[in-house]
Amino acid sequence: METMQSRFLRHKVSSLSLPKRITKFPCPRVNTFASHQSETKLKLCKNDDFAPLYLPSKRRNFTTRALASTDACTFDENALGLVHSITKQEKIGVLLLNLGGPNTLNDVQPFLYNLFADPDIIRLPRLFRFLQKPLAKLISVIRAPKSKEGYASIGGGSPLLRITNEQGEALKKALEEKKLHANIYVGMRYWHPFTEEAIDQIKKDQITKLVILPLYPQFSISTSGSSIRVLNNIFREDGYFEGMPISIIESWYQRDGYINSMADLIQTELLTFSNPNEVEIFFSAHGVPQSYVEEAGDPYKDQMEDCIYLIMKELKSRGVNNNHTLAYQSRVGPVQWLKPYTDEVIPNLGKNGVKSLLAVPISFVSEHIETLEEIDMEYKELALESGIQNWGRVPALNCTQSFISDLAELVVEALPSATAIAKSKNAEDCGESGESDFVGYLVKMVFGSFFAFLLLLFPKILSAFKSSLL
Repeated sequence: METMQSRFLRHKVSSLSLPKRITKFPCPRVNTFASHQSETKLKLCKNDDFAPLYLPSKRRNFTTRALASTDACTFDENALGLVHSITKQEKIGVLLLNLGGPNTLNDVQPFLYNLFADPDIIRLPRLFRFLQKPLAKLISVIRAPKSKEGYASIGGGSPLLRITNEQGEALKKALEEKKLHANIYVGMRYWHPFTEEAIDQIKKDQITKLVILPLYPQFSISTSGSSIRVLNNIFREDGYFEGMPISIIESWYQRDGYINSMADLIQTELLTFSNPNEVEIFFSAHGVPQSYVEEAGDPYKDQMEDCIYLIMKELKSRGVNNNHTLAYQSRVGPVQWLKPYTDEVIPNLGKNGVKSLLAVPISFVSEHIETLEEIDMEYKELALESGIQNWGRVPALNCTQSFISDLAELVVEALPSATAIAKSKNAEDCGESGESDFVGYLVKMVFGSFFAFLLLLFPKILSAFKSSLL
């Protein structure tokens, strides 16, 4: 008997033939999401009642895909000539998307408010949508003191904007070396410069062709998906973008340039240990709620595991045969997040006799609080307390030359596929029929998350109330 979710997914698959407003460009090495040859297609739909859903029509066998993806991602000279021809006629813009972070300690609470006010972070049904901002305000006020301590320990603010700007400058130079002149813009989701600010500058500069590059190697509803949702709304409502060729690169974790850059950093750090062959390679990725993956179809977990497989495959080809582990960090609240948890795996590794550990921040391409404070301070201390004697950490990619060069090649590859936006009522309304079949799932997921947050906050609220009475 067909389930409600199956019927909903079937409806989404049937809507894939609708006119596309945005080209979502994959690396040609692996057929990912919006590629016409792909088994898996991801559709961004407008849904008036709930946060947008990103549902794959079919879960892929990532191991098979990785084994079948041994060829290098190349771009022939004829295509490069086409790009040069395009750039003579167009004014090219590249928009880098990232999370954002507070620049000062005074920015911490409003930054947290923006984060938790995002419906892709805390999902509420329409009946409780009015609680989104009050709930975000409450959570941000309660979490701000602890978060300020963390940011104070790394210098009083996040370095994310500075590093992202440096990456943008390096990318611009790398593109110029490829004879491609483009303006680079930075759009942050939760702090300045916001995505909307970057869009305003793009319009002022009269950009005529746009490549959107999220600085998240793997796609997730809560990262790339959230930023794409904001952009989708802007493109639908702002007449400036009607007819503009736009290419969105949703994920790029499987590219040779990225895989090789990560392998280089890991191999270099292994050599700092006295016995490199005995080091456990510990991949720590940012977590997402389990319900995103199991019920909303978020491909993040599959992509992360596929990414680890490709990195370890590359390392083994270089003669590096160390054991490795993947865990997820940065969970919030008592709801189930992707497992295993980093703060639970590290003590277990110590109990199992691991003496040397190399932490690899796999879902981060820039240093920020989750690498500089959470990994370098909290997890290092936990590792030493757990009996691990030798600790190391692979730096984030930042402006690593091979990484930036590969991003430049990715932009060049994306340009020929940029497609003009065509407003479509059907495309905007996709997902509305079949919505009633999915209400049960949404209510189950959202109510669980909503009340879990309330339970988490209740002891502190009660304590504050008692203090006010005394």
